[in-house]
Amino acid sequence: MASNDPDREEEAVAGEDEDTGAQIAPIVTLSEVAVTTGEEEEDALLDLKAKLYRFDKEGNQWKERGTGSVKLLKHRETGKVRLVMRQAKTLKICANHLVIPSIKIQEHAGNDRSCVWHALDFADGELKEEMFCIRFVSVENCKKFMETVESITETLGKSEEKESEDASAAAGLLGKLSVAESKTEKASEEAPAASVKAEESSEVEKP
Repeated sequence: MASNDPDREEEAVAGEDEDTGAQIAPIVTLSEVAVTTGEEEEDALLDLKAKLYRFDKEGNQWKERGTGSVKLLKHRETGKVRLVMRQAKTLKICANHLVIPSIKIQEHAGNDRSCVWHALDFADGELKEEMFCIRFVSVENCKKFMETVESITETLGKSEEKESEDASAAAGLLGKLSVAESKTEKASEEAPAASVKAEESSEVEKP
C-alpha cells in the first residue's frame, strides 16, 4: 500500500542512499596491453585527413575504402617511405604500399581536391595492383600531398640513378683489373717458356 506521508517517503529515500561501507571487488582484473601499430620505427613526413577510393575493375566503378588519416612514413634505418591509411574509427588499414620512383600521381579530372595513382598495395595481406583516388578537405591539402609524394619519388629516382652509375663504374673497374691480371698471368707464363728455349739453344750450341 502506497504511503501519502512525504516525511516517510524522505526517510525511505535516505535509507536507500545510506552508505553501508561494503566494498565490492571487481570480478575480472584487466591488465594493460601494449598495442603496436608497426609504425614505431618510422617518422611521419605527412599526416592528413582524407577519404580513399579504390577502382573496382570488375564493376568498372570507384568504391570507398574508408575515411581517416593518410600518412607518409619514413623508416629510420632503411630510409624507405611507405603510404599508410587507416579508417578513423576502426583503425583498419585502407592502403599500405611503398612509395617508389615509378609512382605517378596526378590530379583527378574535374576535382582539384582529389588525385589518383597506381601502386602495388598490401592492405589486404597480399600484393595487388590497385588504382587509388584520394579526396582531401581542401585544395591546399591535396597539393601538399601531391608535392610531397613527387618530391619523394624524385629523390628516390636520383638515388637509384647514382647507385646504377656506381655499379657500372665498379663493374668497369673490375673488368679492367681482370684484363690486367690476365695479361700479367700470360706474361708470367711466357717468361719460363722463353728461359727453357734459351737453355735448349745453349745446350745445342755446345761442342
